[in-house]
Amino acid sequence: MDKLTPRQSFTTVTDLVLPSETNPLNNLFGGELLARMDRAASIAARRHCRRIVVTASVNHVAFNRSVPLGSVVTIEAQVSRAFKSSMEVYMDVWIEDRESGDRAKANEAIYSFVAVDDTGRPVTIPPIHPETEVEKERYDAALRRKQLSLVLAGKMKAKDATELAALFE
Repeated sequence: MDKLTPRQSFTTVTDLVLPSETNPLNNLFGGELLARMDRAASIAARRHCRRIVVTASVNHVAFNRSVPLGSVVTIEAQVSRAFKSSMEVYMDVWIEDRESGDRAKANEAIYSFVAVDDTGRPVTIPPIHPETEVEKERYDAALRRKQLSLVLAGKMKAKDATELAALFE
C-alpha cells in the first residue's frame, strides 16, 4: 500500500452562519459547528482511504472564538495520521470578517475515523507520509494522543505507552 500525504486528503468546507443556526447571543451553536466539522472530517478521511468511514471519536474541540451570525466559516480538514484501520483528522476553523475579508482562526478540532467495508468491518488503510513541519508535528502528536486514549480506556498499560513515557524523560 502506497503512503499518501496529508495534503491528498485536504478538504475545505465554506458556509455562511444563518439565523436559524445561532443561539440567543447570535453566535453559531456549538453543536452546529460540531456537525459541520464532522462532515468536513469525514470527507477528508474518505479521500485518504477511498472507503466508507465512520466517526470513532471526537478527541478534541477548542471553541476559542464565537462565530457570529452572518460570518463566513471555513473548515480545513486533513488526515494527520493513519493507523491500521483508523485515522486522525485535524481541523482548523476560520472565520472571515464581514467587512474587511480578513480571516482569523476561531477553533480547532481532532476527530478519529475508522474505515470499514460494506458490512461495517474495519479495513486496512494506507499510511501517511507527512511533508511539512506542521504535518510532522501533528503526525507525531497523533500517536501520543492515541496511546493516551488507549491507556485511559484500559486497552493499553501505561508502561507500554512508549511515546507518552518519552515526554517525561
